[in-house]
Amino acid sequence: MRTSALLGCSLIVLVGCGSMPVTGDVKAVDASQPGDSQVQVYAVEPREGATPSEIVDGFLESMTSDDPDFRTTRKYLSADAAKTWQPSEGTTVLAQAPNRGGPLLHEEDRRDDETSYTLTGEKVAAVDAQSSYQPLAPTDYSQMLHLVREKTADGKSEWRIDIVPDGLVLGQSDFKRLYRSVNKYYYATGRPNGQPTLVADPVYVRNGTDPVTRMSTATQTVRTLLEGPTNWLRPVVDSRFPTGTALRKGVVALAPDDQNVLKVPLNGKADKAGRTACRMMAAQVLFTLKDLTSARVEQVELEGTRGRLCALDADEAAKFSSDSGSDGPDSQYFIDAKGRLQRIPGANEGSGTPEVVPGPLGVGTVVMGAVGVARDEQRAAAVSATGQSLYVASLDAEGPLPEPVVTSTAKKAADRLSAPSWDGRGDLWVADRDLAGPRLLRLVKGEGEPQEVRVPGLGGGRIEELRLSADGVRIALLVKEDGRTTLKIGRVERRGTEAAPEISVEELRQAAPQLTDVTAISWSGRSRLVVVGKESGGVQQVRYVQADGSTPSSGASGVLPGVNQVRKVAAADDELLPLMAETEGDGIVKLSPGDNWQTVLEEGTSLVYPG
Repeated sequence: MRTSALLGCSLIVLVGCGSMPVTGDVKAVDASQPGDSQVQVYAVEPREGATPSEIVDGFLESMTSDDPDFRTTRKYLSADAAKTWQPSEGTTVLAQAPNRGGPLLHEEDRRDDETSYTLTGEKVAAVDAQSSYQPLAPTDYSQMLHLVREKTADGKSEWRIDIVPDGLVLGQSDFKRLYRSVNKYYYATGRPNGQPTLVADPVYVRNGTDPVTRMSTATQTVRTLLEGPTNWLRPVVDSRFPTGTALRKGVVALAPDDQNVLKVPLNGKADKAGRTACRMMAAQVLFTLKDLTSARVEQVELEGTRGRLCALDADEAAKFSSDSGSDGPDSQYFIDAKGRLQRIPGANEGSGTPEVVPGPLGVGTVVMGAVGVARDEQRAAAVSATGQSLYVASLDAEGPLPEPVVTSTAKKAADRLSAPSWDGRGDLWVADRDLAGPRLLRLVKGEGEPQEVRVPGLGGGRIEELRLSADGVRIALLVKEDGRTTLKIGRVERRGTEAAPEISVEELRQAAPQLTDVTAISWSGRSRLVVVGKESGGVQQVRYVQADGSTPSSGASGVLPGVNQVRKVAAADDELLPLMAETEGDGIVKLSPGDNWQTVLEEGTSLVYPG
């Protein structure tokens, strides 16, 4: 039975099997409804004489509780299982709360000594022990719980679960209520001239107090930062925290003082950090905590065993995260009806009067069909309307159009060059979709001989479109295979020497498996994409997707207001700038935060922000 009381503005729900009815052999257990972000759930102990089905239901519901160390949850387990069960070993996320199938009611009346139940559902995601989220194409989930009769402390024989998998199993609604996505930050490796660039590494932490560690959300976030990057990102980033650095023993609640200064007590491993490394460590903490509304931090002080190690404020931290962008607000760029490159000045936030750009791409010598603008807005790369040739030219200097840097020999325009994209290192990327030999190509600084980039996990798929992240270590790909186009994200690894670099895209992973046909993508900020696509049998959607494939914490689905027949979409690294889209019926439109779509231009194609 569940009882609830409204205390202040939080709802406290008691869950368990005090007198839970059993009406069949399959029962869905869901302790919350979507959006119940203020609900706190507390478990109820198993009642005396509870049936096996009540034990299973109570155990499943108590996994959604805020009970310290899941002490009440463990009371549904046998003595041995209660000692060995590890709830922090990962989380299985199901589309709905798990169903349990097992013996019927009349079979439970037998005085047998053991029985089994099977938990079933549709698995849609998994969160590993590093708190890293991985979306999955919906698959059948099945897991057995074995129960035995066991004598309790008062000598009575009660049903308890003695075989149970480690970790938690939650429905999506409970998962979204209990956990939130945060970005922890590490430095990209192999940057030219050692230029520091922070890379977002998304993980999920518990809202409020974690039942196992008893840590607040901010403290959990700092702890997972100190533990190091997730396995997927680890090969391309590093941390400035010395190996073994951790929060000082007993620290469970980090909070800024009334001056918004956060003091972070660290163990002795941090004492060996030099001043520059320490300040870079503090920058990692500042960027990691900046999205937590519960931790308004303007300055971080790192403390070692002998006192303060260093301090850094938010303004100083900015220099540790260069994005290679221009000094001014990003402009929007597009191809006009004459195939010329035009710009909407950035200071006007997508509503200014377009102007033809200086330089050869604004002349129209060759009709262009797609464009990519370098992040410093000094150069642009444009693909001819036929898709055959890629040109790189200055956006400042006048002169003739240079010779193409890449040429495709495919017979059909759709099999030629994709729209180009620039990474945060100033390198240019493009895909040649030639069926006779599709290739992913990279040009260092947009110049010289194009280098083919290996994509080992591509299989039989073909890259249709691509977008590089501002940090230069992740690439979003639209991959077409078996008649479907899906979104995949890969890790850009750089090996070899400067003279003979070896570049590859490793460990492709699905980023939006619920979308069966994706038509347009753009990075939006450091760790989020805006995606245009359809679910199976559904209508076109424009939605946000996190870099790990999850939906943003704000909003149940990340779906944006509807707009008709979107062909291309463009978002900026600065998430406060409007989202732009190219449509079939309304021309180029924009969506500012908190507003509806508005028409900007009735004509124009290949709309982009720098990048």
